[in-house]
Amino acid sequence: MEEWVMQNPVNISGLSRRKFLKVSGAGVVMASTIGSGLWLPGAASAEPYSGKHTWISPRGTIEVMDDYAIWVAQAMGYFGDLGVELELQPGPPGGTAVVQFVSVGQADMGFPAPGILGNSIENDMGLVSIFGTGYLDLFNIAFRKGEGMTDLRGLEGKTVLLGSAAWQSIADPMLKAVGVDVTKVRYIEAGFPNWTAALAAGEGDACLAWEGLRALLEKNGQSFDYWMGMRGSPLPSNSQVVRRADVEDPDRRAFLQAYVKGMAMGHEFAEHNPRAAADIVFKALPATREGFGARAGTESLMQIHRTFKGDLSQRAGWGEHDIAGFQRFFDVQREIGLLSTEINAADYVLNDFIAEGNAFDRDQVRADAYAYALPDDLAAVDMAELEANFYSSAIN
Repeated sequence: MEEWVMQNPVNISGLSRRKFLKVSGAGVVMASTIGSGLWLPGAASAEPYSGKHTWISPRGTIEVMDDYAIWVAQAMGYFGDLGVELELQPGPPGGTAVVQFVSVGQADMGFPAPGILGNSIENDMGLVSIFGTGYLDLFNIAFRKGEGMTDLRGLEGKTVLLGSAAWQSIADPMLKAVGVDVTKVRYIEAGFPNWTAALAAGEGDACLAWEGLRALLEKNGQSFDYWMGMRGSPLPSNSQVVRRADVEDPDRRAFLQAYVKGMAMGHEFAEHNPRAAADIVFKALPATREGFGARAGTESLMQIHRTFKGDLSQRAGWGEHDIAGFQRFFDVQREIGLLSTEINAADYVLNDFIAEGNAFDRDQVRADAYAYALPDDLAAVDMAELEANFYSSAIN
């Protein structure tokens, strides 16, 4: 039995809870809250919209830059003006537990990769995606310096390290989509959070990584060459997933529409002033300032933001899903045996919320971003240097 402890979940309105999760040998996720008994899948719990809306991370932590749009929307009052109160919780790494928690009402929204969403659809978990945060593929394949390859078919017969076995549902479709025979790739679960250190120490031939993490690894002395998904993969990445029943309920749908608008405003703010967005994350999560520092924190946020943005001139707005990309993802999953049924992406990946979600005052959000007073450490970050070196570790 594997146990994961959720440390220091954060409620952005001030309330804090501490939950302990256990994953049984059968893969069933259970949670208990101190002093409140045991939560089991299907057990009665508070109505999901009776209090704070609970968002759950797939990474095992929220002490990262990835969720900047949420923190910006909170700090700048965008969520407050829209009547949105939100609690962020870290979930076990891998993402599988995220869809389970949302499905049974232990969380209200999750941020899984498309492969995890596909698995939830096949298992009839009643979930749909309403905001395509990751328009481009944010996942990368990392290699030790000088050992990289631009054609990932070279991984056939090689070993790829993963932090969690569940990440194979991310790696396999990405590799298959660029022509790799994934039956010839060997995966090793090297453990979260040490899988990248294992690669640096000489184990395996490559590992799964992602934008945002790339900046932190570099800061901590783990310098790799990267085949970057945002440049070479045709697939999308993580999105905001909720219960279909909530989309069909008028009151909850209205709340979700407001949430989407706040998220879009947070992304727009970061587009104009990524250093300000980084400072907002640092203030919400002080450990991120200590862990990343001003330069790496800004760089991490910029890396993630670029995959979230894609070519915005070709999109209906922030959060529009690439439905064709999701369809390709689900088709690839089926081709390699990760799904046994066909999925029509348009039935589960919804752009219904995007037009209204992007109907906000862009001039005001831009003005907010430019008017933000930066602290000295972030004001000193050389944005031109970060831009110039953005792809310096890319090999594709």
